[in-house]
Formats: sequence, structure tokens, C-alpha cells
Amino acid sequence: MTAPRRRSEVAENGGRRDLSRPPTPEPLPHPVTDNHCHLDIGDGDGEVGVAEALAAATAVGVHRIVQVGCDLPGARWAVQAAERHPELVAAVALHPNEAPRLAATGELDAALAEIEELAGRDVVRAVGETGLDYFRTGPEGRGVQEESFREHIGIAKRLGKTLTIHDRDAHEDVLRIVLDEGAPEHWVMHCFSGDADFARRCLDAGAHLSFAGTVTFKNAAPLREALAITPVDRMLVETDAPFLTPHPFRGRPNAPYLVPLTVRVMSDVAGVDLAELCRAIEANTTRVYGNW
Repeated sequence: MTAPRRRSEVAENGGRRDLSRPPTPEPLPHPVTDNHCHLDIGDGDGEVGVAEALAAATAVGVHRIVQVGCDLPGARWAVQAAERHPELVAAVALHPNEAPRLAATGELDAALAEIEELAGRDVVRAVGETGLDYFRTGPEGRGVQEESFREHIGIAKRLGKTLTIHDRDAHEDVLRIVLDEGAPEHWVMHCFSGDADFARRCLDAGAHLSFAGTVTFKNAAPLREALAITPVDRMLVETDAPFLTPHPFRGRPNAPYLVPLTVRVMSDVAGVDLAELCRAIEANTTRVYGNW
């Protein structure tokens, strides 16, 4: 399988991104799982299929991936990919920025029904990424985002699936809704972006915190402070590939084989031996998503 979509070649500053793939990092001493990836979105020079991406990741100790679908085409693709590749499981949802668009065309209820049907498949281990995004959606769309978020929480609870949360510039409302609805047994703050205080409140409410390449960025001191107070048994790691490529390759194509860059920074910040941290992350991943 190859990616049906591609990430934009234009950087946020309007220039063309560097599309060369970063070099392969040193392998990890113990296998870990990339618990949030978008293999359905291609990036970089040339085409990389799922099998090739999995082989590159396995070679550096990243032996499993949670493939996340953020709209109906992506959710369907995630299920198909997980059914074909035993290294993958899937997560399915409507991204919060999808909800206002679907509501405007009268398609939201039908889309949510299909997400629930897909989420019932054995290869689907999580409902997500759902949540709130106040960066790309203005105040006029926030009510629909909240409606969709609450319905996704209900789907996860009805099906006994893990909940994967997208939170961009919406910390307080995300936590308010989770506490109001009541979370499923396992829930993950994907690409955690808060400070130490918000991390404590999420942890107190039962969350696992998933750290992406953002924790390696030079301007991410508050995020590293959040990581430093997170218990090792509540940490997960992700790429969010093809986005959020770790330092020193920020802006270039990201992929699961770059997870070791993030894990090594996590080890340094947490003050935990690298092999010990890898074992803990892997145990946490299995607890949250089950075996595969």
C-alpha cells in the first residue's frame, strides 16, 4: 500500500520545505511502538510504501505502529492497512476540524455512525484522534467540535476502546469535557502540548501522555517540564508522522524510523536509563492498546 495523500511541500513561512529524508538514527536497545502515525499521508522525495516504512522502523527498534485515520477515507485506509500488516493496529475518528465541515453539509451524523462501525473491528484499538482544535477552527465551529468530541467519547466507552485526544489550544475545554463525560478505561493525550500543571491534572484524571518530536524542539521548555513530572508508567511516544519531525530535522519528512530521536531526549529529560524507558514505554503501549 502507498499513501493516497501527500503533505504540502510548502512550509508555514511560505517557502518550500526540505523534502530530503533525515538519516537513520542509532537503533534503540529495546523495541518500542509508535503509538500515533499517519502512513496514509506521504511526504518527502519519492514514494515510500507501508512495507518499506515498517522495515525502516523495525531496523531501529520501532516494531509496531498505531495507524490513525482522521476522516472517513483515512479511517477506512487505516483499517485496511492494519488488516494487511500485522505490525499495525488502527485508530479511527473524525478529526475535530472535520466536524464543522461535515455538519455544514449535513453529513456529520452519518459519518459518526460509520466511525462507530469501523471502530468495532478487531484491528481497531482506539477511537481517535478526536478532541478540540481552536487553532484552525474559530468560535463559530466550536460547538460542533464539542458535540463530535462527546459522541466519540461515547463510542469509545460503548465499544471498550482506548480514546485518543487531539488538543490544540483547547486545554481547559478538553479536560472539562473528559471529566464531564467520564473517560473510558484508557485514554491518551496525543502529542501532549501542555505545561507541567496541565500534565498533572491530566494524569490525576487517568490519562497517558504521548510525547512527539515537539519535546525535542528548542522552544519547548514547558513541554520538557511536563515530561519531567510524568511517571514513567504513563509515558508513550509517537511521531505524528509525517509531521513534527524531531530536532535537528524539524520541517523535514517524519516517519516512524525517527522515533529513537525522541526517545533519547525523553530519556535525558526524565533522567531514566534509555533501555529502562524503552521497556516502560512498550509495557505502557501494550496496556493501553493490547497485544498484537
